[in-house]
Amino acid sequence: MMLKALFIVVLAVALVTVSAIQAAPRLVMPETTFNFGYVPQNSKISHVFWLYSKGDDSVQILKVVPG
Repeated sequence: MMLKALFIVVLAVALVTVSAIQAAPRLVMPETTFNFGYVPQNSKISHVFWLYSKGDDSVQILKVVPG
């Protein structure tokens, strides 16, 4: 009986944790790389990367480090 009660408590904590993780804001970036192919010297090129906020709250971007 004690083992059954412990299992129910562990299951309840796991369900609460999973729902909190799903509701937490997260940044989704469908395209993380882009191949420009051959680019002549001194050419100006650009590409737009789309970022999406998923979850129930806003995402704060505190620092961007290009690499």
